Amino acid sequence: MVLSTPLNRRPYNGTRRKLVLAFDVGTTYSGISYSILDPDQVPEIKGVTRLVIRPETSDLCKLTSSSILYRFPANEYISGASKIPTVIYYDKAGHVQAVGAEAMEDGIHERALDEGWVKSEWFKLLIRPKPGELDSDFADKIPPLPPGKTVVQVLADFLQYLQACAAAYIKGTHANGRELWESVSSDIDYVISHPNGWEGYQQSQIRKAVVMAQLIPDTDKGHLRVLFVTEGEASLHFTIDNALPAGVIEAGEGIIVVDAGGGTVDISAYSKRAGSGNKIEIFEEIAIPQCHFFGSVFVSLHARLFLDEYLKESDYHDELENIVRCFDKSTKIRFKNDRQPQYIRFGRNNDNDPLHNIRFGQLRLSGTDVAKFFEPSVICIVDSVLSMVANTHTPIKHVVLVGGFSASDWLVSKVDQALSPKGLNVVHPENYV
Repeated sequence: MVLSTPLNRRPYNGTRRKLVLAFDVGTTYSGISYSILDPDQVPEIKGVTRLVIRPETSDLCKLTSSSILYRFPANEYISGASKIPTVIYYDKAGHVQAVGAEAMEDGIHERALDEGWVKSEWFKLLIRPKPGELDSDFADKIPPLPPGKTVVQVLADFLQYLQACAAAYIKGTHANGRELWESVSSDIDYVISHPNGWEGYQQSQIRKAVVMAQLIPDTDKGHLRVLFVTEGEASLHFTIDNALPAGVIEAGEGIIVVDAGGGTVDISAYSKRAGSGNKIEIFEEIAIPQCHFFGSVFVSLHARLFLDEYLKESDYHDELENIVRCFDKSTKIRFKNDRQPQYIRFGRNNDNDPLHNIRFGQLRLSGTDVAKFFEPSVICIVDSVLSMVANTHTPIKHVVLVGGFSASDWLVSKVDQALSPKGLNVVHPENYV
């Protein structure tokens, strides 16, 4: 793999302007970046940091720059404020009614219940390599697809939304943005990331979704406009550009990149080839990349299993889904000390059940119980890293934690506690997604 540093990227050698859109469709959050390639100019990579709220039309293709209402919402779990929730609501007829951050707005959940909308989330996990990849207890907990929808159709709807966000952002933030978009929109190249180990079948499913979203024509030439990159490769690019001080990786040394996301934990090991220059760095894989289904959603699944049993005899068992949702939004994100009780605020001040530690609308859990929800993910990361270190002849000194799940102080601290005594330096960059 050949990498160029941001300060030494080569000028684009094409003969006409070109747009490259990169879509990172995650289990829980997604993102968009892009680069406008002008002949003889050095490319600059930018992120889409505003989202689209659909006006009267339900046709995502008709969205314009005037549809941009606000930036991607800041989220404690997502550092860059350029991530959008991977969520879609469909009505009974199968039409998209709310998507992305719009689907997470106050009142949408209640409206969905009133109008019979179906929520689709975590659908990326349904394009997994093998049926046996997930423990059966957890596979059954993945939300089913909406009636009559395939995972390709749901992914296509979401890709169409990301395209609309990118179009509206470019039209609204660049000088002569509308003309710029019109000049490049018919021949966009797409870069789409996917977990380590996803190959022919998974890529074909994603490509079908890209065609269904009308981003490319279903022709050989159209298919050539889609490039796939593994989470490991994408994370290495990010790591070299953002995470490590110059000179940290000397030629011949190895580095392990742990991309801890919403659904998967992707772990890859690379070394810098001797002879790489300052302008061009060549990295090689030094171990088989790994993909494990131990991302942040599985912390939530462990929490749900625990709470389902814990509240079995409580009058508040009917509030289970709401309590888990509140755990996701606050308790899981802020957790950093297993010696202190943790609270899930889910109700009103008059909601009380002392026998089940519910007082004034808050459920109290012990810190040790919450730590157990994270434990399988921590063990997975630590064991996988140590296995890679043991099975390569290349010296490895640095482990870089990136991805949305790495925003968890608890996860990072536990991984660091386990790996530091082994002589491994755990690096967690400030901009980790």
